[in-house]
Amino acid sequence: MAKQKHYVVWVGKKPGIYTSWTDCQQQVNKFAGAKFKAFDSKAAAEAAFKAGWKPYWGQGEAAGSGSAVAGKPQQTVQQTGDISDEIDYNSISVDAGTHGNPGPVEYRGVDTKTGEVIFSRGPIAKGTNNLGEFLALVHALSYLKKTNSGKNVYSDSANAIKWVKQKAVSSTLVRDESTKEIWDLVDRSVEWLRGNTYTTKIMKWETQSWGEIKADYGRK
Repeated sequence: MAKQKHYVVWVGKKPGIYTSWTDCQQQVNKFAGAKFKAFDSKAAAEAAFKAGWKPYWGQGEAAGSGSAVAGKPQQTVQQTGDISDEIDYNSISVDAGTHGNPGPVEYRGVDTKTGEVIFSRGPIAKGTNNLGEFLALVHALSYLKKTNSGKNVYSDSANAIKWVKQKAVSSTLVRDESTKEIWDLVDRSVEWLRGNTYTTKIMKWETQSWGEIKADYGRK
């Protein structure tokens, strides 16, 4: 899971520093020439806001490698004034949350645009975040197929996406009585993947550019 992001808006409806993607988006969406960027810490965001957009905006990947300007975060600048053109809001976003890893696991799928919870499960007695992310993604695929929906699905877990495409998981979580519940669910999900086809597009949620995924549990 990603760290808490801080979003600097240099040019937008109300320039400033925001701690959620939703608040940042409200300032830059549909604002011609908006200039903004996500940073990994409050200190970095404050320094960037004070310095202004010119050292950061439009530099691309090259500026984030090698000998960067002192104090300049090595991140790619988001170069668009309309993020809604990048995010497919006709979709479901999924995520998992754990208390300890391994520990109790829960997962959910929400409407990417509104955040409305479409399905949720848990807590499952003991598991890992990666397995929870995998279960959430397969649940979404099954739900969308069952409802004949044309929506796509977002996940911020590269592992979960890879496991779904491979129709197999690779986890070091031991199989014993304490993990029987989650492994039973994982085995059934793998069986579903191997026995079904789907047209749903699985998309990677770009946390660094867009902020936390809508289904996020906020357990950073």
